[in-house]
Amino acid sequence: MSHFPWLRFAGAAITFTGLGYMLMKATVPTEEELYNRMAPDIRKKVDAARALRLAREAEMKQQVAAQAPPTNVVDSDSIKPIWADTDPKK
Repeated sequence: MSHFPWLRFAGAAITFTGLGYMLMKATVPTEEELYNRMAPDIRKKVDAARALRLAREAEMKQQVAAQAPPTNVVDSDSIKPIWADTDPKK
């Protein structure tokens, strides 16, 4: 059976992973830095896309709120799934 240097291997793996993470943190810009470096026309497109996304999310939240049953009224039949019906309908 071969004698593999597990301790050195683990140390090297941890070292390389740490170096890679530090290199990534040093070189990759944050979202704010990236936004500030954009050209004004691209920044306008990003703002428009962000506003559209927020509007869609608000619309979806309104639809979910309109379809959800009131929290103070609990109907046991509406909570049960259809397949959980025990008596067969003939």
